[in-house]
Amino acid sequence: MTWTTDNQKNLMLFSGRAHPELAEAVAEELGIKVTPQTARDFANGELFVRFEESVRGSDAFVLQSCPYPMNQWVMEALIMIDALKRGSAKRISVILPFYPYARQDKKHRGREPISARLIADLLKTAGADRIITVDLHTDQIQGFFDGPVDHMHALGQLAQYVCDNYGTDNVTVVSPDSGRVRVAEKWADALNGAPLAFIHKTRDPLVPNQVKSNRVVGEVEGRTCVLIDDMIDTGGTIAGAVRVLKDAGAGDVIIATTHGVFSDPAAERLANCGAKEVIATDTLPIPPEKRFENLTVLSIAPLLAQTIREVFENGSVTSLFDGSA
Repeated sequence: MTWTTDNQKNLMLFSGRAHPELAEAVAEELGIKVTPQTARDFANGELFVRFEESVRGSDAFVLQSCPYPMNQWVMEALIMIDALKRGSAKRISVILPFYPYARQDKKHRGREPISARLIADLLKTAGADRIITVDLHTDQIQGFFDGPVDHMHALGQLAQYVCDNYGTDNVTVVSPDSGRVRVAEKWADALNGAPLAFIHKTRDPLVPNQVKSNRVVGEVEGRTCVLIDDMIDTGGTIAGAVRVLKDAGAGDVIIATTHGVFSDPAAERLANCGAKEVIATDTLPIPPEKRFENLTVLSIAPLLAQTIREVFENGSVTSLFDGSA
């Protein structure tokens, strides 16, 4: 159904170059067009952006995903925001489906940065009035930005896919570590009160992207296990968790994640770890070289479009989660 409103001319959608396919899908859901722009790189690495239409008085939505190279796309988003501010846009909402530097949300040791806070400060300084994002690594990041933050959740889409394809009768929701148990509880509610389990693991804070999975806490023998996490980067944690579940007698293992970062060698690990299916959304672009046979990618565009509608019409974003958000 095409969405129309008398004030539609004031809503303008802008896309960074990181994930234009997602922006086009969101625009199609809204029944509008992505605003044309000129964007290019200079020889020395500087970025340039200019919008081809007037943005004066507009309710501007800037959609920028942040895959590798993340720093380039963050800078491009900041430049786009600055151009909109200087072009007299009335309100600037930044849509970051995957919030950059989200894992650096606190200090583990002395003399470390809190980079997730720095990103929020940069967005505010550039001129952003609002942030829209999906499944933050930790909820506390919402407090880093001095303004409204709409924290959306892909759980509804992911859980519905699991229900439609695997049912809920013999399903156990598995958290890859104890820190994700709260999220697993929400998954359990969405899957008609499915039981919970989690993987006990250890991590060396001095060695990034390396985790040792130890044992399962909970009953998984003979059950279909839905292993959930907000993001998968190199795939080591999740692949190790699948092996632990299989060793514990689990039946099929389904992996569900919002953000498919899939840094090398994630595709190889996930394809060969023993999982029946890996379900991800397209908050980040997943190019052909990162795809594999048992990967399913769900579109996040309908959720983002619904959020834009509510923000533009001054509606309730919380209503998108039936009051649970």
